[in-house]
Amino acid sequence: MKPTDPNHRIFGMSWATIHAAYLTKITRKAREPADLERVLSWLTGRDAAGLEATLSDGVTVRDFFEKAPALNAAREGVTGVICGVRIEEIDNPLMKEIRILDKLVDELAKGRPMEKILRT
Repeated sequence: MKPTDPNHRIFGMSWATIHAAYLTKITRKAREPADLERVLSWLTGRDAAGLEATLSDGVTVRDFFEKAPALNAAREGVTGVICGVRIEEIDNPLMKEIRILDKLVDELAKGRPMEKILRT
């Protein structure tokens, strides 16, 4: 796959903006905000206070992933197509993390059981 621009505009976007879009998506589909927070904690290793801080501290999407305490190794098991691109074929590591999260949020919005979303 063609390498992603290392300065792609999504990398510099506010994490709070992206989080709000995810929250809107899942609540529209009758999922709880706590479900999204559980997915984010699983993926990044952040606790509730850490997740809250990312929303209030002006964190960018790049910082959200690059400063994650402990990215879950099981995230490599997230495969499939998101936005017309196969996750396994994404070359840019940061874009791959973003698309993994997009896939998890899509699964959450579609009503998939939490145990399957979290690959347990």
